[in-house]
Amino acid sequence: MIWQTECTLSLLARHYRTLFRTCARCSSLDVGKKLHASIVTTGLATFQNTFLRNAILHMYAACGSVLYARKVFDEIPLSFKDTVDWTTLMGCYARGGFPLDALNLFAHMRKSDVSVDEYTMVVVFLASAKMGCEQFGIQGHGCMVKMGFSSSIKACNAVMNMYVKCGLIDKTRKIFSEMGEKSVVSWTVILEGVVKLEGFETAKLLFDKMPERNEVAWTVMIVTYIENGLTKEAFGLLREMLFESRFELNFVTLSSLLSACAQSGNVLVGKWVHVYALKMIEHEIDIVVATTLINMYAKCGRIDDAFRVFLVMPRRNVITWNAMLSGLAMQGKGDMVLDVFGQMIREVKPDDVTFTAILSACSHSGLVDQGRHFFYSLESTYGIKPSIEHYSCIVDLLGRAGYLEEAESIIRGMMIPPNEVVLGSLLGSCSVHKNLELGECLIKELVQMYPDNTEYHVLLSNMYSLAGKNDEANSIRVVLRSRGVRKVPGMSSIYVGGQIHCFSAGDVLHPQSQEIYMMLDEMIQKIRLAGYAPDTTCQKFSGSNDGDYYGYGQEEKEQALFSHSEKLAVCFGLISTQAGMPIYIFKNLRICQDCHSAMKIVSKVYSREIVIRDRNRFHRFKLGSCSCFDYW
Repeated sequence: MIWQTECTLSLLARHYRTLFRTCARCSSLDVGKKLHASIVTTGLATFQNTFLRNAILHMYAACGSVLYARKVFDEIPLSFKDTVDWTTLMGCYARGGFPLDALNLFAHMRKSDVSVDEYTMVVVFLASAKMGCEQFGIQGHGCMVKMGFSSSIKACNAVMNMYVKCGLIDKTRKIFSEMGEKSVVSWTVILEGVVKLEGFETAKLLFDKMPERNEVAWTVMIVTYIENGLTKEAFGLLREMLFESRFELNFVTLSSLLSACAQSGNVLVGKWVHVYALKMIEHEIDIVVATTLINMYAKCGRIDDAFRVFLVMPRRNVITWNAMLSGLAMQGKGDMVLDVFGQMIREVKPDDVTFTAILSACSHSGLVDQGRHFFYSLESTYGIKPSIEHYSCIVDLLGRAGYLEEAESIIRGMMIPPNEVVLGSLLGSCSVHKNLELGECLIKELVQMYPDNTEYHVLLSNMYSLAGKNDEANSIRVVLRSRGVRKVPGMSSIYVGGQIHCFSAGDVLHPQSQEIYMMLDEMIQKIRLAGYAPDTTCQKFSGSNDGDYYGYGQEEKEQALFSHSEKLAVCFGLISTQAGMPIYIFKNLRICQDCHSAMKIVSKVYSREIVIRDRNRFHRFKLGSCSCFDYW
């Protein structure tokens, strides 16, 4: 094409720039690529003074296409690139998962004598925050001060956010106190930092002082209430946010609330959020919200509700399928996971997370042959290189089933160095199958890799005790006691009346302790008559006062066993909920063999369904049996 007049060229270039801006706003990458191709083939791209390449750069950056953005950036002569162009590519790097490249580009920008503005500094702090690198952030802060941007609210907010991400709350507070003018974002950033680094009570005081609150501030505080088990207070804030401050919950807020419910097990708030989403969203629920709903219901033990949400979704992406597969895997529904996977591959392409869920499901369900098949066909059939998570799952699968030699062979043949999760999985299997020789070898490797992690010493000590090697066990305990090591205490929580109630072993701090222990005495008597026999080998090494325990008689050991946290929680559930109602308990550690045996009998004696989510999976006790079929 021959451009006959400068006026025609200018008008056409302006039209193209408008189209590229539209593609950027709508993230229309495919359309943007076609437009890019058209100006290349017509020769329009050769005219530098049209600044079309600059518009193309911004389009690719807005669409998150890092490689194309960098290619176009390099094609623009230095004299035709301004501060906005450099900052745009930096932002693309930072948001696209390449923060170090963003900081390197900033260094190149400074060497090229390109001027820097407050938006450039915002991106510098964003990249530093993504890396969690305080060294870069502190240098950037000094640069910001030297260039006179200390009065910029946007720059100060960004540097505060960086310090929060790096865990430096004192520096965050210093900048906040020195700011002459503070925006609602400034208050929100400091609130997030206080919640993360100073705790709930201090955050509540700061929240009450805020002169203005945006949706993020409300969400941060409501999530904090949920995570601390304060359901009534969370509902109170929601009511205030919606009806007094007239805010609405967008899909980001809804997802944040649901994620908090999933982690804390608060299905009451989760169901409220679900109903709100159905009532307030005119069309279909956003796919992100629906996926988070599936995750929330699954982690709260309501797998049927999760599956109902999954089935009514008109569109499902790979993340949605993975959430459903992971939820089913936690419930030990291995066969169902394989059925759902068969449907999945007809709709979307599975990714590495998909196979982590499948291998985990096979491990929890004892599907050894199926797990082997998927692991060994990962690369050949699905084009996925085994990750550390896949290795951890297959080692766990084989170890649980007693194939310790095969599991060890896989570890020795790994293309990547094994981490403590992989080695720890095999060590746990050595404990179950009483393979002391292999356990000792694994301990030596773990100690070399992670000298400060004493959890594995505790496990080996308990293995020695169970094998009758008390001298070896005591030698380890002496070392651990001298270092002041204590086993992570088991904690069990239960929601009753909209509030969370937490218990530790031997807990007497609950306001209803007297009633709980009366119920415990009654429960132990009844389940003993039904066949329960205490397994005192489950009372493991706990810490500095452990030596006293090993001098106890059988009766004292049994009493210690009876007051495990999950037994106290289930007793509280029995006296606090209506007969026949399911009891849901959440535990931070793996349930012990004795509590597992007791819960099966409790479910039958009291005609209650008892659902316990431990560190690894769900156990659903009903009519004297468990959903794991005693394989966990």
